[in-house]
Amino acid sequence: QVQLVESGGGLVQPGESLTLSCAGSGGSSLDGYAVGWFRQAPGKEREGVSCLSSIDSVTYSANSVKGRFTMSRGNDKNTVYLQMNSLKPEDTASYYCAVIDIATMRPGTCIGSIASWGQGTQVTVSS
Repeated sequence: QVQLVESGGGLVQPGESLTLSCAGSGGSSLDGYAVGWFRQAPGKEREGVSCLSSIDSVTYSANSVKGRFTMSRGNDKNTVYLQMNSLKPEDTASYYCAVIDIATMRPGTCIGSIASWGQGTQVTVSS
């Protein structure tokens, strides 16, 4: 099972930017895996934000973040990033990365069997 560690969350003002990172740890590697970023705000269900296939094709980006958030994989293939620009208060949530079983992943979505979750990182957007 791939172990995941997220980092990069924090408190920012509306309009500012943050970059979240997710890396495999403990000998795990994200190379070759489909990976997704999800978020969960208080009182709301967890939702897919952006997902990347094993061949680094972005399969999904939520409408609420299109044009503002960009998901990418690092050159080391072991780290994925979520660059978040023009942050809004409604982006406040705990953000999680996850490894998705590519065999179950529905094309064009973040929907699939989750193989591993990270521990999450908090993003708070507030003035």
